[in-house]
Amino acid sequence: MTTGSEAPQKLLIRNVRVFDGVSDRTQANADVLMEGPRIVAVSSSPIADLADGVVEIDGQGKFLMPGLSDAHVHLMGNANNMMEFLQGPTGALYGNTIAEARRMLLRGFTTVRDMGGDTAPIKSLIDRGVFEGPRIFPSQAMISQTSGHADFSFVYDVPEEFGGKPSRTEDIHFTRVADGVPRVLAAVREQLRQGASQIKLTLGGGAASMYDPLSTLQYTPDEIRAAVQAASDYGTYVATHVYTPAGIARALEAGVSSIEHGHLADEQTIRAIGAAGAWLSTQPFAEDDHHYPDPVRAAKNTEICHGTAQVYTWAREYGVKTAWGTDLLLEPRSAPRQSAMAARLGEFYSNVDALKMLTSGNASLFELARERNTYRAGRLGVIAEGAWADMILVDGDPLDDLSLIGDPDANFVVIVKDGRVVKNSL
Repeated sequence: MTTGSEAPQKLLIRNVRVFDGVSDRTQANADVLMEGPRIVAVSSSPIADLADGVVEIDGQGKFLMPGLSDAHVHLMGNANNMMEFLQGPTGALYGNTIAEARRMLLRGFTTVRDMGGDTAPIKSLIDRGVFEGPRIFPSQAMISQTSGHADFSFVYDVPEEFGGKPSRTEDIHFTRVADGVPRVLAAVREQLRQGASQIKLTLGGGAASMYDPLSTLQYTPDEIRAAVQAASDYGTYVATHVYTPAGIARALEAGVSSIEHGHLADEQTIRAIGAAGAWLSTQPFAEDDHHYPDPVRAAKNTEICHGTAQVYTWAREYGVKTAWGTDLLLEPRSAPRQSAMAARLGEFYSNVDALKMLTSGNASLFELARERNTYRAGRLGVIAEGAWADMILVDGDPLDDLSLIGDPDANFVVIVKDGRVVKNSL
């Protein structure tokens, strides 16, 4: 980062094939000039020699694309396991999260939307240049009803409504249990006060949770509408964890903007998401993405995964605005699967459409944060004049072979974020 009267650094990447994040075709023999954190020129002819101090990289005709994005991460949840959440030192939780943020950036993910965890302070440190990591759209704590998907209290704990204490995951701002309209309003406003760019509610059962079958409906229509109103009043939106047709219908009726997951939806429900103009933020789950020794949770995971292919088919058929994410949680060893799951998107979309979703497509969802989007001064997910200077130089052509993005260590030879080179193995 530049401070005081320092001139912003200029970075010039010459002789590259540019995939801009929105077009079907690439631009060959291009030069891309960055000044500070922004792109200032994308030229099909060589940019004239510049003054001393410009950092130049010869792209050798390789494939330049926008940085990848992930619309559903849990940075803190990805970096720590359940025992670390429940018993580990708080400082270690944040240290592990910061370390994982850097690893995620080195996998080529320059922007992520965090869907549960106290990541607003880490976002601030990254944005200030104290640590390396992706741009973060934080949701702060996942908001859940008692016995809902984000209720991590023990079964013998007394709910707060009856005088009990918050659970450990509430103490560290990973979750917030709130029942009834007044408490839901307070929980939403609490996350916004802490720096959330959007709000995450859990409206149905999940594989990782202990008490809730997948079929459960969580939160009443009045509670959901209250959350949507509070978020809208603050210039942003609500995203909801939900899988089933009944849960999705309730969410849409209440004005929810983003359906997270949706793997158990039927055709009519997917069509309804599109008709409502809402987003489907889903994941190309395979059964081995998560490991559940508990047979009940393992069975829920299997049921969810079996819905993946059909939901993608209907989403394409009905033109539903679809975002891509991972939702890896509480298994740090699985964090590198993020790259493989990005490449797996090619099983459901053409390579070019997959790359668009991983770049400009996800960025369009992130823009729903409106006033809470701290990056709104520039465009994300594209290579264009005025956009944020986040990009990857790939050794190979992902438009021909999307699997290349599944091995970033070998195939991402240069990674740039904010106009700074964070990796250069040329």
